Order: sequence, then structure tokens, then C-alpha cells
Amino acid sequence: MDVDVIVLGLGPGGEDVAGRLAEMGLQVAGVEGNLVGGECPYWGCIPSKMMIHAANRLTEARRAGASVTPDWSRLARRIRDEATDDWDDKVAADRFTGKGGHLVRGHGRITGPGEVTVGEQVIRARRGIVIASGSQAVVPPIEGLAGTPYWINRQAIETEAVPESLVVLGGGAIGVELAQVFARFGAEVTVVEAADRLVALEEPEAGALIAKAFAEDGIQVLTGTKASGIRYEDGRFTVLGPDVSAEKLLVATGRRVDLKALGVGAIGLDESARAVPVDERMRAADGVWALGDAVGKGAFTHMAMYHADIIVKEILGLSGHEAEYHAVPRVTFTDPEVGAAGLTEAQAREKGLDVNIGYTDLAESSRGWIAQAQGFVKLVAADGVLVGATSAGPSGGEVLSMLTLAVHARIPVRRLREMIYAYPTFHRAVSAALAELPPDR
Repeated sequence: MDVDVIVLGLGPGGEDVAGRLAEMGLQVAGVEGNLVGGECPYWGCIPSKMMIHAANRLTEARRAGASVTPDWSRLARRIRDEATDDWDDKVAADRFTGKGGHLVRGHGRITGPGEVTVGEQVIRARRGIVIASGSQAVVPPIEGLAGTPYWINRQAIETEAVPESLVVLGGGAIGVELAQVFARFGAEVTVVEAADRLVALEEPEAGALIAKAFAEDGIQVLTGTKASGIRYEDGRFTVLGPDVSAEKLLVATGRRVDLKALGVGAIGLDESARAVPVDERMRAADGVWALGDAVGKGAFTHMAMYHADIIVKEILGLSGHEAEYHAVPRVTFTDPEVGAAGLTEAQAREKGLDVNIGYTDLAESSRGWIAQAQGFVKLVAADGVLVGATSAGPSGGEVLSMLTLAVHARIPVRRLREMIYAYPTFHRAVSAALAELPPDR
């Protein structure tokens, strides 16, 4: 098959590139070995947020003194029937082919410049290849784990019953989000994290905040703890090291990109690398672009879509912006939420910046007092502008939008102080944190 462009992977970013190019009249082959649409609509963003929303509503009702009985079966049915079509991608596949794209099912491997092989079929591209493969869950080589019925995030999303007990290996975003969901639906949950705190890539205050919330939810947190082995017998898992047992084991220890399976060595790239190296136009090699998780700039759907826009314009020869990463936003959807953009304090200091910190505890703000909210706003400034910000608390991810804009546009702290902030929302906590920064020189 000869086409203009081959897109390897039809997750959110790949589907966007392939669909837009097909609509513009290019011949596009989209190669997908799983479901068109990728992780986000079937096991990530959408179903997980449905679970989180339901779990949070249960807790809000309990905080108000109501007696509630959770029914997981209703939630599982909604995820299966409404959100994922029982993990059937017909709608998404038809959407792509309806735009003129050619869908190729199977694992695609680059076998030469401008060439991808899927099974026994060889596809050649006149204009180029876009690597949009996404990432896969990392399963660590812990003795005794292989061959057991452990969960990764996919089995946790698909389950039709809440386990009586659950051990979560990994205290990153996926691990803590799912841990809280299952705890609030009645499971006895333990989180085992090798680092010294939860969500270790974020500010230390964020990990402490989540740990405090977990204690209130009855979740046991074991940080600084490594699993030395796994034992599975009589339908139960035992994690050796901390020696904790549960009915189910969720492995949430990160994600990776398998560059060897993609065959990037055929275009001169290092197959042992952590990610595909790209320039500011997302170009990995002559006639090859890459996006999303594959480039290692953030495992987020919004990053894939951001990259997709740059690549479409590049292939069509249109003017566009170069990729920037100084204000990458991310949200951990626990309760309280942790939203962050740009650098943490530690990252800024590692870069040698002259750092100033502004901090407000929500409990001491008007919103915190009114809503009895836990959380904080932390601002990291250098050279008179914000280089990082964290908004943690109820709706922390929503408050993040203004802070992301401030970091992205490098708005001077002086101008941020001159803004009018709504009362008594979280934005007043932002203004209070700004007041903690030293005056402009």
C-alpha cells in the first residue's frame, strides 16, 4: 500500500493527526493494534474520571451526614455501556474511515525509511511517518509477580466488583487516584510506594496533603517501602517486604514506550532510549515525527493533542508555533485535587534559578474557612515571573488554569499582584500567595 502519511497509533493525538490530514485530502493509513481512540476513552481519562466523580459524591454525602450505600454495579454498567461501548471502537473507527482514512489493524513496525510493516503487509509513505504509539504500563520484575492475576489500570477500570481488599503498588497519579476510588467504595486499601512520599514528582506538600486525606479515608500508606517479592496463593496476594496482603493487587508503577517494538532503529534512532528524541517541530528524523507519550514530555492526553497540532501544520507546510514545555500543566484527580504547572521548587533550584516562594494554606483562607477545605497554593518565582505553581484543594485543577497562563505567558509578578481576584474563591488564595513573594526590585 502506498499512502501520503502513515500514523503509527490512533490514540487521541494520532487519531487527531490522521483524521485532520485525511480531511485535507491526503491519503492516510492509521495503524492501530488495539482500540481506535487509545487509552484515554477506554481506560484513562473518561472512565477513571467517572469513577472519581462517583467516589467523591459518596464522600460529600457522608460529610453532610447522609447515610449512603454505594452500588458499584451501576457505575460499572455506565462505564461499560455508555463510556466505552463495552470496549468496542466501532464508533471511533468509523469516524476515522468516514474522513477518508484507511484503518490498518495490527502492530506496526518501522522497517525502513518511509516504510511500516503490519503483519505481512508493507505500507509506504510518500510524505512521512508519525509515531503516535502511546505508552504501556510498566510491570516491574518483582519475583513471583509474573503469571499471577494482578491488575494494571485496565483491569481496575473494567472490574465489575469492588474487591474486599486491594494493595496498590505505586503512589503516582494513577495509583493514588484509583486507591481512593476503591477505598471510598468500600475496599480496604494499602498503597506501597518506594519513594519517600506520594506523587513524588510534585511538591512535597502535595504528597503530604494526599497522605492526610488518605488517612481520613482509611487508606494505609507505606512510603519508602519496596516490594521484595509477591506471593499469590488461595486467591490472595501478599507483597513481601512490607508483608501486606489483599484480594487484589494493582500495579501502578509507571508507563514506558517500547521503541524496539516500534523498530525505530530502522531510521537510525536508539531503540534502548527512554523516548523518541524530537526537535521543537516534533521531527525525529527525516520524514518522521513523533508525539505524545512517545516523546517523553508528559504522559498526558493534552500533550499529545498539543503535539498533533504542530505536526499537522508541519506536514501541510503551514506556519505554526514551536513546542514549549516550560508551563506543562498536570492534575492528580484525588480529593483534594493537585493541579500543577511548570517547575516545582526543587526543579527550579536544580536549574540554578534564584527562587522565591509564595505559599498559602487554604485552611487559613476565606474559601478554606467557609468550605472547611484542605489544600494550598504554592508559587515558585524567579526573575520576577512565575516559573511554577501548584493549586491543591477542592477544584484545584480548575484554579490551575489562571496559574498555567501566568507561567506560560511569563506574566510579571507585579502584574499578577495588580489583578482583581474574585471573593471568596480559591483565587483569593492565589493573591495571598503572591503577597508572600518579595517586592519587585
